[in-house]
Amino acid sequence: MEMTSRVCPLCGSTDTSRIFAEADFDFNRLDGFAFASRKLPEYMHYRLIECKRCDLLYATPLPREEFLVQGYSEAAYDSSEESHNAARTYASFLPGIMERLADLRGALDIGAGDGAFLEFLLEHGFEGIVGIEPSRAPIAAARHDILPLLREGVFCTEDHDPEKFSLITCFQTLEHLYDPLAMVHGVWRLLKPGGAAFFICHNRRSLSARLLGTKSPIFDIEHLQLFSPESARYLLEQNGFSSVTVSPVVNRYPIRYWMRLAPLPQNLKLPLISAIDRIGLGGLPLSIPAGNIAVIGYKSKSADNAFQALPEMVK
Repeated sequence: MEMTSRVCPLCGSTDTSRIFAEADFDFNRLDGFAFASRKLPEYMHYRLIECKRCDLLYATPLPREEFLVQGYSEAAYDSSEESHNAARTYASFLPGIMERLADLRGALDIGAGDGAFLEFLLEHGFEGIVGIEPSRAPIAAARHDILPLLREGVFCTEDHDPEKFSLITCFQTLEHLYDPLAMVHGVWRLLKPGGAAFFICHNRRSLSARLLGTKSPIFDIEHLQLFSPESARYLLEQNGFSSVTVSPVVNRYPIRYWMRLAPLPQNLKLPLISAIDRIGLGGLPLSIPAGNIAVIGYKSKSADNAFQALPEMVK
């Protein structure tokens, strides 16, 4: 496996002196779910560097992008129930966002999975909805009326007309991107003036992450970087977004899913999940503040020349 080194993908700092954790992974242990969403954690990660300048935690060295793209394309999928639970949680933020939008024409969801969130966009009256998903398996699991709205592939700004969308969303995907800064600037270009970007990401500064350390499921070979509230805000503001808010998310999932994330050996975890399913408790929903944050920013209505003020590394 060819590995490549990088500087901080958010601020460009070359200071790698603050090592959060040394590499701990074995590609021979990976299976078809290695690049799947909401999988059983493997508790593996690359070498992690804590950026002193922007507070991002990022992996270096890491595999080349082509390897990761192939991994996502071929990933298995078995989390439709959890996907719909997450979409319902994220949709609770929509009314507050919609109050500030000029119209509901044009909505793009990046990393759309099986399109569960697209269902809520339709229910809230959005038109011109598109979902982009790199993995074939979740698209195949989409509801029949949602399937035509999904496109298989990796997000590329040039695939869409500038200033086309009123809302662009991206949930639990920023951590997986080779260049999150360029991606978010692409989002800025595609939004109409006054449009909103809505991201959900893990908070590496959350209580659960601090208590569990590298046994937290957020430390994973899928995650090339992890954000804090500070670095998430920096990401949007460096790309020209204004009125940026960062707020905690309370996730609601079945008990069996929370058990999947528990830092227990699989030979103990899997029998426990089977046991709670047998007694009828596995499907009971449970709301937990699991350490995710919602990051929302708006493109100024007078943003015509804002790109000229952005840092050169973003351009």
